[in-house]
Amino acid sequence: MSNEAPKLTHNEEIKSAIPTVAGTIAATLADAGTDHFSQDDYEFLKFHGCYQQDDRDLRKEGKKYIMMVRSRVPGGVMTANQWKVFDTLASDCGNNTLRITTRQTIQFHGILKNNLRAVIKGINESLLSTLAACGDVNRNVLAPPTPAYTRARDEVYADCNKVALAVEPQTRAYHSVWIDGVQLNLDSDENKNFVDPLYGKTYLPRKFKIAFAIPPVNDVDVFTNDVGFIAIVENGGVAGYNLAVGGGMGRSHGNEQTFPRLADVLGFLPREKMVDVAKAVLTIHRDFGDRTNRKHARLKYVIEERGVDWTRAEVEKRAGLKLAPAREYKFTSTADLLGWHQDAYGKWFLTIYVETGRVKDVDGRKLKTAWNSG
Repeated sequence: MSNEAPKLTHNEEIKSAIPTVAGTIAATLADAGTDHFSQDDYEFLKFHGCYQQDDRDLRKEGKKYIMMVRSRVPGGVMTANQWKVFDTLASDCGNNTLRITTRQTIQFHGILKNNLRAVIKGINESLLSTLAACGDVNRNVLAPPTPAYTRARDEVYADCNKVALAVEPQTRAYHSVWIDGVQLNLDSDENKNFVDPLYGKTYLPRKFKIAFAIPPVNDVDVFTNDVGFIAIVENGGVAGYNLAVGGGMGRSHGNEQTFPRLADVLGFLPREKMVDVAKAVLTIHRDFGDRTNRKHARLKYVIEERGVDWTRAEVEKRAGLKLAPAREYKFTSTADLLGWHQDAYGKWFLTIYVETGRVKDVDGRKLKTAWNSG
């Protein structure tokens, strides 16, 4: 039997070599002689909220590279002015469409390399971001989308923002590349030895997802997330959260090492310990996740293999608390509240159905420009 340690994946090697995840992205952006990024930069780009793709309709003629950009919008809440910025960027720099994702974010498609910085800089100037929308980090944090509750919904949305900010990566590369347009000096001691204060030098083994839900409506599929905060509402406000850990529905066909799993409810925590608990679960994934096989690298496999009791004890140790028994709750619906409704403060809101999340204009139904010829 070999005593050699299992070989780390290539992703782990490049994260360790360039812990700022800067790669040579800025240098490639400035190079007019190429329309795409290297394979290593393809991986680093994910941390910045980008996926490099190619136009499948043109493959017979040779690859034409295009980019997908995913924004990070905690709780899915945008202002009207932010939406207008996104709408304009999609028209001027993309394929004139936007896509609403199942994680309450907005994606841009069909972006050429020479328009990429303009899109990401424009998103940041609107006071939103793309940082950590993809990559081996926590993704966009979900909150209940329907503003029909009492003040509990406002408190949950505030908590969603607080957690999203607390688990955001700290590398300077993001602003260096997209705001300043400068290639980070990878040879400086500061950048070579950069260690993110939460994620560490090599971040997470794979992606990580957090969601908040308010019973009786589970409109965010809270049990499919790595961390689920289930709000316990008393007297119209949030008394605390039941903690669910270890969900994820992905699997690889024919690979028995991979499987879907719903999160386990570990117990109840007071609202003021929410950030500590989120960081505790995230660092469990950081420290115990599989870095040798990306198909087996999600937190759910750690929880399945080590058990719920081990997980609860580890969370309590890292967060510095004792979880109380889970409080009673009941989910009765996962549906969206479509149509016009009045919220708890007397304001009216409209929930509309967007087919496959695609905001685009087609003949007879111009959803992007909000006009219907019918």
